[in-house]
Amino acid sequence: MQVLCEKKLENGKVVKVVLGDITEEEVDAIVNAANSHLKHGGGVAGAIVRKGGRIIQEESDKIGYCPVGKAVYTSAGKLKAKYVIHAVGPRWGEGDEENKLRSAVRSALEVATQLGLKSVALPAISTGIFGYPKEEGTKVILDEVLKFLKERETTLEEVRLTNIDEETSNLFLKHIKAMEG
Repeated sequence: MQVLCEKKLENGKVVKVVLGDITEEEVDAIVNAANSHLKHGGGVAGAIVRKGGRIIQEESDKIGYCPVGKAVYTSAGKLKAKYVIHAVGPRWGEGDEENKLRSAVRSALEVATQLGLKSVALPAISTGIFGYPKEEGTKVILDEVLKFLKERETTLEEVRLTNIDEETSNLFLKHIKAMEG
């Protein structure tokens, strides 16, 4: 794990940009970029189930469905985190993508708050196989995370924007620097 940037907000909450494997994060919950049917085959979802174990998929199967823009949670199996929050972002081209992505991020953070969690690691939801353009998607995600931490009552103290690829992490970094500039 490489922390590329740390932004401390006026209320003491912290947002970090992390380059690394989200399945290795030592946080209360990691967010999975899920599909509505909660079938965790590829991308971040596949990696989470491979490392955390079948229990994550089995619990997801019991939930069965989560609409786009919403989030649900399961245990985290053998992962270091206690929970996996499955946030369903939009597929690029389905319409109203920005609002759906904002809703997915907000829902994930709301679930973390309902669980009373202090720390969460969040990937760039929808910017992988769902095709949301990375430049725009990372900006929307960062904006929604900051808005949530500044405006909402939450137990969250730290949100880590964790991605395994440098391109995505560097885009989060660029957007934070642009806001400060």
